[in-house]
Amino acid sequence: MTAATDRQPASEGPTGANRLAAHGLHLRYGNRVIVDGLDLELPGGAVTAIVGPNACGKSTLLRGLVRLLDPAAGTVTLDGSDIHRMPARALAKRMGLLPQQPVTPEAITVEALVRLGRFPHQRMLSPWSKADQAAVEEALARTGTDVLRDQQVDRLSGGQRQRAWIALALAQDTELLLLDEPTTFLDLRHQLDVLDLVADLHAEAGRTVVMVLHDLGQAARYADHLVVLKDGRLAAAGAPTEVLTAELVEEVFQVPCRVVPDPETGTPLVVPRARTRSRAAATSSG
Repeated sequence: MTAATDRQPASEGPTGANRLAAHGLHLRYGNRVIVDGLDLELPGGAVTAIVGPNACGKSTLLRGLVRLLDPAAGTVTLDGSDIHRMPARALAKRMGLLPQQPVTPEAITVEALVRLGRFPHQRMLSPWSKADQAAVEEALARTGTDVLRDQQVDRLSGGQRQRAWIALALAQDTELLLLDEPTTFLDLRHQLDVLDLVADLHAEAGRTVVMVLHDLGQAARYADHLVVLKDGRLAAAGAPTEVLTAELVEEVFQVPCRVVPDPETGTPLVVPRARTRSRAAATSSG
């Protein structure tokens, strides 16, 4: 895997292809407003991490960006075109999504799951092609799941299962990949494995990536661009070194902290302030 320190960050700003943008976006469930009048531009050719407290609208925003949730008001555009005016198959060829806690079909093997990613490229009555199989093989190889191809997905470990779902998204062969909390329920090693894989896909294949993350240190280490939400509104957006400050963390997350350079990468690292002195510290000072 390519270490995060070896990656060259993409240039900031909404330049290049695969530019997602929200314009006056309102998203709601019933009468409950989740995202409230959001204006946001995500840079193409970059890794963007969306962060914020629980229930601030992160996953809802991602659903709105991929047309899984119709806006109550406002628009979402991809390279300037309203995604709600684009044919569903055309949009699926440009944008792949890994949802939070995807439901695995019963008794499906890894290869069969990954083959589902080719659905947007299929035509009625058209046979499975060499190009389809090549895309599946490349997705399996890139995610290291080729050795698991005949195993049932529901019998894999959490990290292996997440890789299989990422392989499905890769087989879809889109240049824009969106992931909703891809590290949820994974231990630290598998969290880093998944994030390293995402970093490799960006560095090697130039994919634009948008992912929802909880860990601020991981978001700062792996992302070129941060989007910080609070109560369904934009609190800040930009490069991690510019956005992630002690003042912002306390305002958005209500956590007093220091923000220091990560000793491995130099990216911002959030260190919460201790609320009370530890027993060991009190004993040694006494």
